[in-house]
Amino acid sequence: MSLDHHFVSSVEVSTIRSRYPRTIGRNARLGSHGDGPVDDVVVLRTDTGKTGWGLQAGPVRDVTGKSVGELIDPASGVRDESLRGLDFALHDLAGQILDLPVHALLGSSGSTTVACYDGAIYFADLDGPGGVGEVLAHCAADDAAGYRAFKLKIGRGNRWMSRAEGDARDIEVTRAVRAAYPEHRILVDANDGYDCDGFIEYLKAVADCELYWVEEPFLDDAADLARLKKHLNGSGTLIAEGESNPDLEPLLEIAGRGDIDVLLMDVVSFGLTSWRQVMPRVSCQASPHAWGLPLKTLYAAQLAAGLGNVPTVEGVPGETVGLDTSAYAWADGNLTVSDRPGFGLPLP
Repeated sequence: MSLDHHFVSSVEVSTIRSRYPRTIGRNARLGSHGDGPVDDVVVLRTDTGKTGWGLQAGPVRDVTGKSVGELIDPASGVRDESLRGLDFALHDLAGQILDLPVHALLGSSGSTTVACYDGAIYFADLDGPGGVGEVLAHCAADDAAGYRAFKLKIGRGNRWMSRAEGDARDIEVTRAVRAAYPEHRILVDANDGYDCDGFIEYLKAVADCELYWVEEPFLDDAADLARLKKHLNGSGTLIAEGESNPDLEPLLEIAGRGDIDVLLMDVVSFGLTSWRQVMPRVSCQASPHAWGLPLKTLYAAQLAAGLGNVPTVEGVPGETVGLDTSAYAWADGNLTVSDRPGFGLPLP
């Protein structure tokens, strides 16, 4: 049945609670991230008994009485900027009506199984008595949970330690994790906690650690990114940028010159519809930022399977309370997306 034959009968805003397996500590810019947030979700119901829901991605417009076809084009996304707050709920609802998973709506251009890295390795050494051993303990817990790639937060000298001591600790942590996990991928994320000179010195000290990518090493600057790319030339290490509030056109220009390898715009705040619009223009790879909620990891995996060109997605260890995620398979560092309609997630 066409989307035009289904009319929205109610728009509800509710909340979900995420829980991490431990308290997540500091990064280069922020204090403790706690044990899991509470976030808003939007639930759309139709006169035909269909329900779609998803994280609220912006202001919620009352679309009661509108046909679903007026609100979303399955081939491109929400039809109007004012509907971006309903982006995920509308994609889920369209999938429910059309009996298609979201990745099929997006084109099924990628693999339905995608590598997933652990995004939860923060500054545990600064929050517990065991120093670097605290970081290794978190790695061990997440390795036991099935992760085979770790993204290490670095940049301790930006706020929490002296510059020299913090940089030395970043090096120590990176080398310790590599020694403990010689076969795992290691990514590092500085949250803009370095300048270009300091970051290149860090890279020299960990040159044998074979980093998969470096993320947000310093505040975006085209000349510095070109310099970093030149330093990394031949190493195989990727540069990942664009996580939050990106100035998109300059980022795409820098990526077009080859000085950004992976674009990171957040899967929710940037949105599925925006990713659908921008992906044909992306000359590099993409990996939508998903930190904060385990649910965002599932969204990012559906996007990867749908749009392709996503080599890995960010994993958020933990659970969404009351949410049945059994339609997604997790094994040995890989996440396989649901083939059920929509996002394949029953309303909690």
